Amino acid sequence: MTIRHWPQAEKPREKLISRGASALSDAELLAIFLRTGTYGLTAVDLARQLLTDFGSLRRILDADANTFCQRKGLGKAKYAQLQAALEISRRHMAENLERSDCLTDSKQTLSYLQAQLRDYDYEVFACLMLDNRNRVIALREMFRGTIDGASVYPREVVKQALADNAAAVILAHNHPSGVCEPSQADIRITEQLKKALALVDIRVLDHVIVGDEVICLSEQGLV
Repeated sequence: MTIRHWPQAEKPREKLISRGASALSDAELLAIFLRTGTYGLTAVDLARQLLTDFGSLRRILDADANTFCQRKGLGKAKYAQLQAALEISRRHMAENLERSDCLTDSKQTLSYLQAQLRDYDYEVFACLMLDNRNRVIALREMFRGTIDGASVYPREVVKQALADNAAAVILAHNHPSGVCEPSQADIRITEQLKKALALVDIRVLDHVIVGDEVICLSEQGLV
């Protein structure tokens, strides 16, 4: 039976419209994106098969073009659509942050940083520059390194923060391993940057480590 012949309340698009996107399973959300199935498979069946093959929705979203396009029912057009949808999501989060206080809306801030930094296979050190009302000015990717770490230079961070006229900064970097536990180097560079930025009256509000989860050094008393 095709999706067209399913009961109205069970069709993914109709279900989303009537109950909201959060009511849908990963397979149903993916089916809406796919729009059509393949011979003998509905879009939902194809979505379930892809989730089984890749292992999770995140792995589908993170797949490179070659891996993605090799799967039956996918191709360059769908890859381009998916990447566009992901970028729209990131920009939507960024625009929302520009209008909100990063301290009072910390969940949204952490989600944004995770979306921006989680999927690099090398370490990236970034600074979220904030104005005097803790609203986002810009996210600056300052340094890139290997899977083992990135060299961070306090002078360059201070220079960029002054150029952005930032009043405060949230430091952030990813751990490509997925393990978020802060290292001694993480703690040391946090302290160095706090001291350097304090000299020009710029506050360090937090240092966020992004991996499979997100950890804030402020919650551990390390900022």
